Amino acid sequence: MNIDRRIIYIIIAVLAVSTVIQYAQNPMQLLALLLTLPGVIVAITFHEFAHAFAADKLGDDTPRRQGRLNLNPLSHIDPIGFFMLIFVHFGWGKPVEINPTNFNRKRSMSAQEAIVALAGPVMNILIAIILTIVLFAINAFAPTFVISQIGVLVVLTLQMAISVNIGLGVFNLVPLPPLDGSKVLMHFLPYDAKTWFMEHRQIFYIIFVVLWVTNLISYIISPVINVVYRGIYSLVSAMFGIFKL
Repeated sequence: MNIDRRIIYIIIAVLAVSTVIQYAQNPMQLLALLLTLPGVIVAITFHEFAHAFAADKLGDDTPRRQGRLNLNPLSHIDPIGFFMLIFVHFGWGKPVEINPTNFNRKRSMSAQEAIVALAGPVMNILIAIILTIVLFAINAFAPTFVISQIGVLVVLTLQMAISVNIGLGVFNLVPLPPLDGSKVLMHFLPYDAKTWFMEHRQIFYIIFVVLWVTNLISYIISPVINVVYRGIYSLVSAMFGIFKL
């Protein structure tokens, strides 16, 4: 992230104080936070692993040499991005470093960079689908477990993990740097537009920070998140409907 970290520290401090006040007024929010943690850890870990795995398969061993080709959360979690994802549901992991010159020559360098960038969000959507299947399976085959105290906590944790993964996946597809969507967009831009985009990259960073700090970005992507959530729910529901037949 090429954003002044002092700004981020201030944002986190404000959010932390606000959260503490909310917890004091409603202890149930603390439980909600605790139930969100597993989903956040899974979302970030698999997102960054997907970037590293894609780069490695395309011929760049930089992530492997830096110890990023694993599912150890400690290898992928950025403390600031982690807390931001918890507090405002928009965050990031430790960026996976790549060297595009190491890519094989089966595709253009631009296309392979786009594939690596897209791998993270796609992984989050896949995880959301898998967790939704698990959730449906629990409801279908263990109805008595669902209504137990532990079952309720498990279901809530799964629901929050699904939401976090969809949110992280969609958020990173926004075509503004430093998000993954900007790298995907770059591949499809004509040469002149790509050059203009790179020359004005700092402006797009500022736009991103403004949208993020003012929370306007949530109004932009929330409808998309809802569509994806309903789409996954409908898909899995149809799968279980066929299974029952």
